Amino acid sequence: MPEFSTNSARRVVLFGLGGTIAMTSTSGGGVVPALSADQLVAAVPGLAESGISIEVEDFRRVPGASLTIDDLTALATAIEARLVAGVDGVVITQGTDTIEETAYLLDLAHTRPEPVVVTGAMRNPTLAGADGPGNLLASIQTAASPDARDLGALVVFADEIHAAARVRKTHSTSGHTFASANGGPLGYVVEGQARVLNHPTSRTTIPAAVEPRSVDVALVTVVLGDTGALLRPVAGTCDGLVVAGFGVGHVPATVVDTLTELAAAMPVVLASRTGAGSVLSRTYAFPGSESDLLGRGLISAGFLAPFKARILLHRLLASRHDLASIRATFARAGGYASLDQQPDHANTTVPGAARA
Repeated sequence: MPEFSTNSARRVVLFGLGGTIAMTSTSGGGVVPALSADQLVAAVPGLAESGISIEVEDFRRVPGASLTIDDLTALATAIEARLVAGVDGVVITQGTDTIEETAYLLDLAHTRPEPVVVTGAMRNPTLAGADGPGNLLASIQTAASPDARDLGALVVFADEIHAAARVRKTHSTSGHTFASANGGPLGYVVEGQARVLNHPTSRTTIPAAVEPRSVDVALVTVVLGDTGALLRPVAGTCDGLVVAGFGVGHVPATVVDTLTELAAAMPVVLASRTGAGSVLSRTYAFPGSESDLLGRGLISAGFLAPFKARILLHRLLASRHDLASIRATFARAGGYASLDQQPDHANTTVPGAARA
């Protein structure tokens, strides 16, 4: 495996996917992704003096909302090829709408030590105070840093370094939108250097299947007075479900029977809709409580937010993991099991899956 280069220019490859960071004005008003990866790099002050060699690839040019899991799967393959060829790190620029999901998907697929950094911008290049160049410079510096190795995929934004498994978009317009409520940022970019202050105790990776299957995973958030109207259509149409419950993992009593039936037919993961904290396991005991639902076969997401739980379940189902493997992986990824309980990653079939 290539080691980090010390006697030659550090090499970072930039994959451009579009998003606000690459948007310019149209004649009809509004902005659309139009700038190439080369143009983004050319607009970064101080990059030429960094001593970092940049290679660029225009991989996609779409808004973040239009990226697909297939796009990210293809990107993960392209990243692997560049890393095998010897680059020191990777940076991805994209729209911020889906960064918390795309970064985690890349993190699950990334098994090498080199940093894979995802970034973007909240203020497009036509606005005063556009944050894209600063975010891109900090991301390139992080991707080239030996201190950022073995951390998996990262999100670098506003000079903060976040673990892909923790980070969430928390504000629709603020330049400091990305935060890691569970554990905080891993570190900061200070004077052009990545300063890593803490390391995750573990990281979950799911190698790609030789023959992945096409799957569909639903995410349903329960609400006050919920009758299960959005849950019932999931049966027979999806391969898995994540339900974002109240607080520590609660749902109305009116949807308990529906969730019980769904959990008998497919993997159903219970997450918290709060945005921080963990699903509990044995504190409450009323119908629809966390202990009641887990006893009915639902799988705890632990500290994983609902969006990330959906990405993990999709990856596991597409890789043909069985129900026991899915439970064990969620226990580990959600912060409730040690690495020595890592499940077998052999291709298996999930009982009750709606579509083969």
